[in-house]
Order: sequence, then C-alpha cells, then structure tokens
Amino acid sequence: MAAADSSQRKQHAFVVKQLTARELKRKYARSYLGVLWSILNPLLSMAVLSLIFSQLFRRSIENYPIYYLTGYLLWQTFTGATNAAMTTLVDNKMLLLKVKFPMELFILTRVYTSLINLGYSLIAYVVMLAVFRVSLKWTMLLSPVIILLLCLFALGFSYLLAAAYVFFGDIKHLYSVVLTLWMYCSAIFYPVEQLQGFIRVVIANNPIYVYIHCLRKAVMYGQLPLIPEWVQMILWGIGVYLAGYAVFRKNRNRIMQKI
Repeated sequence: MAAADSSQRKQHAFVVKQLTARELKRKYARSYLGVLWSILNPLLSMAVLSLIFSQLFRRSIENYPIYYLTGYLLWQTFTGATNAAMTTLVDNKMLLLKVKFPMELFILTRVYTSLINLGYSLIAYVVMLAVFRVSLKWTMLLSPVIILLLCLFALGFSYLLAAAYVFFGDIKHLYSVVLTLWMYCSAIFYPVEQLQGFIRVVIANNPIYVYIHCLRKAVMYGQLPLIPEWVQMILWGIGVYLAGYAVFRKNRNRIMQKI
C-alpha cells in the first residue's frame, strides 16, 4: 500500500511538472523577452510608481521603491495564481474528460506556475536590494515561510474560485472588481500609518496586507513578525487552504457533471 501511494505521488508530481512546463511555454510563447519579462515587469512598475509617489511618501517611507516592490511582488503572485486557477477546469475540459488524474492537480499547477514566476521576479528584487543598499539581515531567512503561507492562502482561495467558476461564469468579472478594491486595501504603495478609523482596521485584518507587512519587516527592517501576526498568517494560510479544499472535494462530482 505504501509503495502504491508513493508511486501515485510521484506520478502526480510528474503531471504537475509537465502541466507547469506547458503553462510557462504558453505564457511566454508570443513574447520576445520570454522569462526576462518576469524580471523587467516588476522593475518597470516600481519605476513608474516610485516616480509618482516617492516625493509624496518620502518622509514616511524609507526606500520607497523597495517598499512598493515588496508589496507588488506578493500581490502579483496572489492575483496571478487565483486568476489563472479560477478558469483552469474549464480551460482543460477536454483533458479532464480524457485522463483520470485528480482535478486538484490542474489548480495546483496554476498556483505553482505563479510561484515559479515569483522566483524569476525575485532576481530583480535581489538586484534592487543591492542597488538601494538594503543590508543583509538574518530575518530575511523567514521570507520563504511567509511566501509559502501566502501560497497556501492563494491555493485555498483558488479551489473556491475554480469550483464557483464552473457554475457561475460571471464570477470572473465580479472577481476583477473585488481585486481592485482588495488591492487598495492592501497598502501596496502607501503607508498604513497615515490612515485612521475603520479603514485602518479593515487593512490591518486584510490577509494579503499581513503577508506584505511581515515580509517588509523581515527584509527591509530586520524585524521579526509579532506573535499575533504569525497567528494571522498561519490561520489565513492553513485555514483558507483547508476550507477551500474541503469545499472543492465535497463538490467534485457536481463539478465534473457540469463540465
């Protein structure tokens, strides 16, 4: 039994690897820059936003370009994963009907692809840390843990979106509106300290903001996330993952029939 389970896991890992390679080839198929675009894109975005907001937030945010880039990379990872995973079951309808692999693998592939793209973008991030003379800190070692918890959150959310999209195609348009509001509530390009009242409370309890804030603390300021912040990150990551997976598993048969 153990040998059979091990063989099945290896088979599933191979499928995810092949599907991820296909996703990456498709993404960069019409791009002359290819993977290089994943490195240039965050830099160009950082340059534009820094040009606009650096003077405005100069007194309240040190190394504003790094501040923005840290938030932007995590936000892009989350939105890239969830937007892609939402349509994956419908996009791969014919393949799902032909093979007997779990549907979850297609969702996992989209999230994993987004994580690989983040890896490419981190090349630009490391270069910018050197350019702006952000010193090395041991707290930077916590970055993979924070990113992993964010990916768990994104994966759980992706299960919910993928299941919902099969039954309600309009959710794609609704989600784009939600993401716009969500982005402005994630403090990607402005300091939360300047806000007061209800909106400050909303942002402080926004899971994406918590991940961004903790990564900034670890990388830019050499500070450990506080215990309540760790609790938030773990609960959001593992909690949403388990909830999303449970809902998806419960509706597997209905999803397959609808597809």
